[in-house]
Amino acid sequence: MKRLWAAGTALGLVAAGFVAWRLLGDDVVPLLRADECRATVQGTTVVLAPEQAENAALISAIAVERGLPARAATIALATAYQESKLHNIEFGDRDSLGLFQQRPSQGWGTPKQLMDPVYATNAFYDALVEVDGYTELEVTVAAQEVQRSAYPTAYADHEADARVLASALTGESWHALHCVQTDEPDAGPTRLDDAGLTPRAAAVRRDLERVWGPQSLGGFAPGGVTDGHMPGSAHYDGRAVDVFFRPVNEANKDRGWAMAHYLVAHAERLDVRTVIFDGRIWTAGWRSADGWRPYRPDTSGRDAAAAAVLEHRDHVHVDVYP
Repeated sequence: MKRLWAAGTALGLVAAGFVAWRLLGDDVVPLLRADECRATVQGTTVVLAPEQAENAALISAIAVERGLPARAATIALATAYQESKLHNIEFGDRDSLGLFQQRPSQGWGTPKQLMDPVYATNAFYDALVEVDGYTELEVTVAAQEVQRSAYPTAYADHEADARVLASALTGESWHALHCVQTDEPDAGPTRLDDAGLTPRAAAVRRDLERVWGPQSLGGFAPGGVTDGHMPGSAHYDGRAVDVFFRPVNEANKDRGWAMAHYLVAHAERLDVRTVIFDGRIWTAGWRSADGWRPYRPDTSGRDAAAAAVLEHRDHVHVDVYP
């Protein structure tokens, strides 16, 4: 009887979900979808699990921070796809470890270092930039020059996906990656630190500076901010950080979009609730499946410079859950 009841209940829930979808439309669909990330460039879409997206965004962010071309990120992403499926794994062939399956016995670093994705990615790029003319080589050839794999042509299998991800995650393709992130964390501590940020917002700041290096930051102040933002802004609670990319030009938009995509890819890990940049907004929760929506604050009566600030053309806004 219990099995029959359970089966009937399950069928009832499915039917109810279908009816809700029929009655309410796409607004219900995100609640029924598994968390995932999608990058779409020129009509080609790559779908990633959240951990894969985190690692892909990290690999690309470090390329941007180092001033490397998107080609370098493509090579690194194709390599990590082949070696670990973009997972930071603790095992591999012989003593291979981490995203790139680097071996301590081959001088790549200690096991602890190689399990740190930031260290491992920088180690890969350190070796890649020593390859003469790597930007002109086929992706699989450049990757093999670094990795010395027993399967030297295998990296080519992942080149197409790596190109899409590199284009999106280095910011060459704007608002091209979004994630479905429906988990809402429990309430966290709200006491402000010396900079005027909650622990979650402070963690975002530390993470950005670790991966991206020193940044032009704002939107917070010792003791908290009391003006200068829209009513109800997370800035007043110490839950928001602004990262400035000035002046507004194509190069800074590329960097801004690289960071915006990074924050969305790491939203679950960092408890990110909202990311806004360049007239677009992504929101965690049931609306996350909508991707990057137009962001249209009231700019009436404002000059062009003030309107650009309100529309977040010159800075990435990120805020965290309370």
